[in-house]
Amino acid sequence: MLTGKEKRALRAQGNQLKAELWVGKEGVSEGTIHALQNAFNTKELVKVKLQDSCPTDKKEVAEILSQETSSDLVQILGNTMLLYRPLPETAE
Repeated sequence: MLTGKEKRALRAQGNQLKAELWVGKEGVSEGTIHALQNAFNTKELVKVKLQDSCPTDKKEVAEILSQETSSDLVQILGNTMLLYRPLPETAE
């Protein structure tokens, strides 16, 4: 779980990001989850945008994506959500 201070810092970073992933009329699919997993391989903070045609509620989408990718929901603002997962430690 993230603290309030950590969430504020992540939201500030998220303001500068562009949406990495779009969820459309198919809702959350295996492809969506796979694309988000790939995004988390190189980034800690990913912005996801819901299109108007998405049949699923934004809170439900956020919950599904955060559970399936073991990430933390930082913010939902309008139809945009910000998810955070720390990069794995690299063993040297």
